[in-house]
Order: sequence, then C-alpha cells, then structure tokens
Amino acid sequence: MQNLKMFCVCIHNELLPKVKKLNYIPVGLGDDKFDDEWITDNIGQNISKKNKFYGEYTFHYWFWKNKLNNISENDWIGFCAYRRFWLNEKKNNKQNLNFQDKVLKKIPELWEDYQVILGDKISINDIKWIKILKYGKISLLKNPKAILKRNRSIKFQFDMFHGNGVLDKAINVLNENDREDFRKFVNTNSSYNQGNMFICKSKKLMRKYYETIFSWLDECEKIFGFDLNGYGKIRIYGFLAERFLPFWFNKYSKCLEWPVVFNDLRKEKIN
Repeated sequence: MQNLKMFCVCIHNELLPKVKKLNYIPVGLGDDKFDDEWITDNIGQNISKKNKFYGEYTFHYWFWKNKLNNISENDWIGFCAYRRFWLNEKKNNKQNLNFQDKVLKKIPELWEDYQVILGDKISINDIKWIKILKYGKISLLKNPKAILKRNRSIKFQFDMFHGNGVLDKAINVLNENDREDFRKFVNTNSSYNQGNMFICKSKKLMRKYYETIFSWLDECEKIFGFDLNGYGKIRIYGFLAERFLPFWFNKYSKCLEWPVVFNDLRKEKIN
C-alpha cells in the first residue's frame, strides 16, 4: 500500500497543533522561533540564509540534501503550505464539509497511473487593466499584441511583475536540453500550475528535478545576485522556479492536475 507524506510549509510556530491534527509533517521557515517538533531548513546541508529570496525552495534544497534518500519507495511525497492545500477529491461538490474533511489525507485510486500531481492551473489572461497600466506599460510596448487577452503569455505576465527581460536572461543560462523548450513554454502558454506545489511517487524523478532546478538557480544568482528590492524582485528565484516546475514535470513525467484550495490555516478551526 502506498502512503502519503505531506510536508506543510508554515511561517508561524502557532500553527503546529493544526498541522499535526491534519497528520501532515510541519515545516517551519522564516524568522519565527519554532518548537522542536518542526522540521526547519537551517540544519544539515542547507541554504536557509537565502530564504528571503528563495521562499519554500530553501526547504526543498534541505529536503533534497538531507531527507530524500531516507524516503521509502512506497511513499508519495507531497508539499503544501499553510494557505494552500490539496483537496481530497478531483471534484469536491460537498460544500458542507469542514476544512479538515476536504483536504487530502490518502492516495486516490485515480493517481495509480501517474507519477506526479500538479496543482490546477491559474490563468494570466484576466490581468486587470489597472495592473497593466501600473506594472506593464513597458511590457505592452514591447509586445503590443498583448493588448488582446489571447496574446498574453506567461512571459508577458512575468515581465510585468518581475522585470522586463529578467525571464529571458534566466532562460539563457538554463541547460541546453531544456532551454528552448522552456522558452517556448513561457511564450506560448497563458497558464501554469500554481503554487510551487507538487506530489510525486518517484525519488529518482524528484532527485533529477532538484539537480536541474538548483543548478539553474545557482546560475541565475550570478546574474541577479541578492541586492534586490520590492516583492516582485526579492523572491525572483521562487518565481522562476514556479514557472519552471510545471514545464519540467510535464516534459519528463506523466502528470495529473489536481485541485488546490486557498485556506489560511490561521483562520481554520480543526478538531
């Protein structure tokens, strides 16, 4: 029987009892003072000092270097966050269920033929004009066709919020096997799987992904460094990873999309 090990990333120590009641593994990141029951990214081989720039990927690095080898081949390994959770069904029409009965607790039979589960997609087509005028005037000048929703791509949205040309510079230092495929992906797609979230049953596949993503981000550091200001720039490495994750897993594995629900665990009552 295959088991589910779900790591729940939090930035508040106070959430420990709620995470434990969900039977998830508590992961504490950031500046809060975490109790001993949390897994934190600042022991063993780690890049915890980069958390401000990498977000949850400092934990992924820690997991890769310190935990992955000890995971059973029979386990599905998943990641969620204190404000984003996987639902327990592909179509959950039971609106009267409370939060803890809606979220994923066991492996659905539907997953049997898949290697990776990705969150459902978010579309960038519906960017409000007020945001385009505020953040995207240069992006629009460079790509006038984007005045129409159907011509807006992942790259257009990334340029708007994270800096014009940043994504192109990053792609230029990506490995040769993925470089042009990823460039095509961000230029031709208008949606991507959300949240830097995935669930995987292959240690080999996860190891290859981590080798690829951290090698790439290391090259990106040589371009962008850490003298970064503003939310859209400070978290640049996490935002790059968020676009790359669905591209890479869809290219190298059989993926299934699964619904993700936004719920702030701080506001939920869990019995």
